[in-house]
Amino acid sequence: MAVPQYAILRFAKYKGPEISGIEAHNERTKEKYASNPDIDPTRTHLNFHLIKPERKYRAESERQIKEAGCRTRSDSIRVVEALVTASPEFFKGKKKADMKAYFQEAVDFIKQHQSPETIISAVVHLDEKNPHMHLCFVPLTEDKRLCAKEIVGNRKKLIEWQDKFWEHMVKKYPDLERGESASETGRDHIPTRVFKQMARLNKQHDKLVELLSGVKFTNYKERSAQIVAFLEKYIPDVAAMETQMKKYEKFFKTADGKQKALEKKNDELTEALEKSEQQSTLKKLQEARLQSDYERAKAILDRIPPEIIRAYTHRDSKTQEVRHYR
Repeated sequence: MAVPQYAILRFAKYKGPEISGIEAHNERTKEKYASNPDIDPTRTHLNFHLIKPERKYRAESERQIKEAGCRTRSDSIRVVEALVTASPEFFKGKKKADMKAYFQEAVDFIKQHQSPETIISAVVHLDEKNPHMHLCFVPLTEDKRLCAKEIVGNRKKLIEWQDKFWEHMVKKYPDLERGESASETGRDHIPTRVFKQMARLNKQHDKLVELLSGVKFTNYKERSAQIVAFLEKYIPDVAAMETQMKKYEKFFKTADGKQKALEKKNDELTEALEKSEQQSTLKKLQEARLQSDYERAKAILDRIPPEIIRAYTHRDSKTQEVRHYR
């Protein structure tokens, strides 16, 4: 049986200061992207615009809002970003021209439902694992009101977008199936890079367990110094993961309650289940376990002897205690 190919459309809303960060990512204005290891700089030259920005995202949004005569507050949504892609199977074997045609079709669809004049930028990224397009627009209604809520702001509206997007795209690409939005699945979309970040932290956790397990009276001073050095990387990485966990806190509130049921369902999987269903269930399990892996990464810190933690905390001072453990 063929693997399903999904047409994917998601939305994100931005108020103000974060808009410059979105622009930096979309327009690839930075030399390095440590926060997103999926970006391959050697392929960035393959990226292309379907709509080029004439100004900075924030400046353009403010210009449009001012011309429309809209009042704003600090928490007003000034930019909406549409992420357009498809499942990896859809892009397999396709040339750049074929992919450009797919994303142009998506741009044409959005222009039918949102004034083209409000679109700031539409850029296609081919330097990440799966081709995708970021299309940003100012959420101005037809009667010139700034109202993201009216355009993409509730579950019913998002489902309508999904339905219409699939109906439009399937005319040219009949193999595509309708994708699911976060509002329908009841969870936020968690990017692949977060799971990769957790996988690296898991490896660090296992290494720290190994270091702690090897502490003996005969090697205490040497092993303590190794642990202190290791914490230089481990503790900041735990803090970075904590930032991600807070970002997806809304999802994890529901994930905890679903985890046991998902694990039970996974145990009952048999060869009779379709491969696509197995993948779907395993993906949900992976998401549900992300939080428990993070808790485990934090818990290991409680096993570190207090004097080693003190040595790490005061490693830059010149006290006699620190010199002793170094």
